[in-house]
Amino acid sequence: MRFFSSSFMVTLLGLGLAALIGGWGGLWIAFNLALLETSLSFDNAVVNASVLRHWDEKWRRRFLLWGMLIAVFGMRVVFPLVIVAVIAGLWPLPGPVSLYDYFSSGHWPASDVLSMALLQPERYAAILTSAHIEVTAFGGAFLLLVFLNFFLDYEKDTHWFKPIEQLLAHLGKLEMASVLVALLVLLLLASHLPVAEALRFLQAGIWGVLVYVLVDGLGDLIGDAGAAAKTGIGGFIYLEILDASFSFDGVLGAFALTKNIFLIAIGLGIGAMFVRSFTLMLVEKGTLTAFKYLEHGAFWAIGALAAVMLLAARWHIPEAVTGGVAAVLIVIAAIHSWLVRDKGIAQ
Repeated sequence: MRFFSSSFMVTLLGLGLAALIGGWGGLWIAFNLALLETSLSFDNAVVNASVLRHWDEKWRRRFLLWGMLIAVFGMRVVFPLVIVAVIAGLWPLPGPVSLYDYFSSGHWPASDVLSMALLQPERYAAILTSAHIEVTAFGGAFLLLVFLNFFLDYEKDTHWFKPIEQLLAHLGKLEMASVLVALLVLLLLASHLPVAEALRFLQAGIWGVLVYVLVDGLGDLIGDAGAAAKTGIGGFIYLEILDASFSFDGVLGAFALTKNIFLIAIGLGIGAMFVRSFTLMLVEKGTLTAFKYLEHGAFWAIGALAAVMLLAARWHIPEAVTGGVAAVLIVIAAIHSWLVRDKGIAQ
């Protein structure tokens, strides 16, 4: 329980604030958002743990403290404001113009994104969800490359779904195979969209590919010892973008329950804290070493999430399906790992 003590404290504080903001209804909404975020992001915890176990203690502590602050406040509060600011052509935060308008007219105008979110939540939600194609294409492309680069490794000798994973590992002999596959997937899906939407989808998806390639090579560029996805500032940025990709659907889906940005931040923030606790537990207990296929299950869950995000540009797929598939894959991987370890069944 020591891994979850801080998460339970944040939960009690957060639910108390939610009750003050929205009464019993606000508390119930925040509780459900926390459950949604935790269930959808457990695979994120496993992937975080698979990266953090290679880090030294200094960078691990930095991520678990500052990385979580960025994840809770940056990715789930500030980042949506920035998206709306870019689309609407407004400042994210109130400025001198808002103050002047307030003192001259006696009311606070929605001339910046934060004021819009507070005073005109329906408009704020509509603008944010209008970026659905760009958000899902960028996040889906990034997660697809995370999935592909794990399995397209011809030196990998541990396989869970052996026929498929062995084929993917063999394909990894082709240089830049993951980028090639990701671009082919983007082009194939774009061909099923109207021309205007296809252009938006491709642009955002290609940006997702470029950002992944840049972050993946950032460690070597700035002189970190090792690849960016292992340690140092490059690894820190990699995990933050990975968390953002995981949180996109949660942020957008939260507006189906409420338009109150404070309740959304509280609910998703509580969920993010439990993801941190799961990550810490997996790292310190060496769970990934003891359960040899758990990491594979998490990356298959990432592949499923990437597929859902990319397909969502054309077809609606309920969030419950995404979370359900991810949970089933991870549970099956954990059970199989336990049987292999304790029962000695054939691998």
